[in-house]
Amino acid sequence: MIETPDTNCRDVTANDSSGAERSLEVETWFVREVLPLEAVLIQFLNRSGRSKADVEDLRQDVYMRVCAAAYKEIPNPTRPLVFTIARNLLIDRVRHEQVIPIDVVENLDVLNVAIDERTPDRTVIAREELRKLQAALEKLPERERAAIIMQKIDGLSTKEIADRTSMSERTVRRTLNEGFRALAELMLREPTDMRRGS
Repeated sequence: MIETPDTNCRDVTANDSSGAERSLEVETWFVREVLPLEAVLIQFLNRSGRSKADVEDLRQDVYMRVCAAAYKEIPNPTRPLVFTIARNLLIDRVRHEQVIPIDVVENLDVLNVAIDERTPDRTVIAREELRKLQAALEKLPERERAAIIMQKIDGLSTKEIADRTSMSERTVRRTLNEGFRALAELMLREPTDMRRGS
């Protein structure tokens, strides 16, 4: 049986009549545009190999995010938004499942991890690479540097970065792409004095 998610599209964020009207508008749109996509959405989520309970949770999360977006502006067309949100949720789930907290493993030998012996030459090379990376990061514009640090060092998702910086997720993705491209160019560029010396 198809039912409207009771935790999202029926919520009224404002107590005045305009908030109630908006809520009714979003709920009507949801029933008309989103619910007919449910069978295809569940099929899409099932292809990820998730359990039935996970698929139900993901479906509800999709609905919540779709409704939150619709409160700001009702999307047209609806289908791309629904499936983009579903895809992003699946990616987030995979990303979070791959993270193993270090405190879970008390003895790293249990993991049978092959640890390379640290030799002096490897230490020097690693330090030099870190210095080169730090120097390249410092040459980036502040916005790109901050986004890269938040994602790669702090481990934040695109959405979390957007929330912290008041940028849209699209702008965050574009900023990260530009930053990584510039960082790669800086890292791969051969220093002028090295070229002259050889």
